[in-house]
Amino acid sequence: MEDLDALLNTGAVPQDERTADFIAESRANRSFCYETAERGALRVAEDPEAFKAYLDVQSRFLRYTPNNVLLILEQKPEARKLGNMAYWRDKNTFVKRAERSRPVFLLEPGKEYRREDNTIGQYYNARKLYDISQTTLAPSEWGLGKTYGDRQRIQALISRTPAAIHTVEKEPEGAVFVPKEHSILVQKGMGAEAVFRCLSRELAHAEFANGEEGYDRECCGFQAECVSYILCKRYGVEPEGPKDFGKAQALLAGLSPQKIKQELAVIRDAAGKIAERMEKSLSEQKRRQKGQTDRQQEGR
Repeated sequence: MEDLDALLNTGAVPQDERTADFIAESRANRSFCYETAERGALRVAEDPEAFKAYLDVQSRFLRYTPNNVLLILEQKPEARKLGNMAYWRDKNTFVKRAERSRPVFLLEPGKEYRREDNTIGQYYNARKLYDISQTTLAPSEWGLGKTYGDRQRIQALISRTPAAIHTVEKEPEGAVFVPKEHSILVQKGMGAEAVFRCLSRELAHAEFANGEEGYDRECCGFQAECVSYILCKRYGVEPEGPKDFGKAQALLAGLSPQKIKQELAVIRDAAGKIAERMEKSLSEQKRRQKGQTDRQQEGR
């Protein structure tokens, strides 16, 4: 009993010590993120399969920066939906006890600071997130799979496009962006998925051109194929994707991790702009459909 009494007589951990431990842990987590993202960037630049896996992750997390997509790729490439413990509690589920020691670390912007040269820098904080597969939700309750009809997808894809779209009798590539005319020519008679694949590719070219009539499509051909691949994966179309993922090596080999992330951001930004327009269109379609359904029910 005396041993137990002695065990219970422990002092509180001083506040300063707890603060120091928190700072040390935060610093270690940030260092882990920096090192992991750099390792992922170099792997993506050297390994075609890793580059393809990166595009798969980016398609599911299109709003995430390349840095954080690389972090997901290196830690949990099969992740589908991420949130912290509070987020999952709000969704009436919990992170499994066995998974709590296996978070996915991502970086989020923190406070700004002034450097010695008077320029403004920004701190980054490492956040502990958990995938939906690490929660107590059964896979049947995830509700992640969205399905779209062919017409619904195409209508969303051509909504508010930066280039006019015209159908033509024959186009060897299925579709082609013509910079001088700010238009995209699409071959008549193709199936819906083929239209989505080639049109998403050419819309990427239109984004890259940014209104420049002298745009050379050869400079961004591979990137446009990557944008199409991301959009196909995101919206349920079987992608053709780049015919050779090894082209990523020609684009990225020899670059620093930071430069690799910048090149990946070009692909992500173009895909993000197209997807943003698509999401607005899909939401509008959903509202119109609901309005029609409500009116039909009122008329009964």
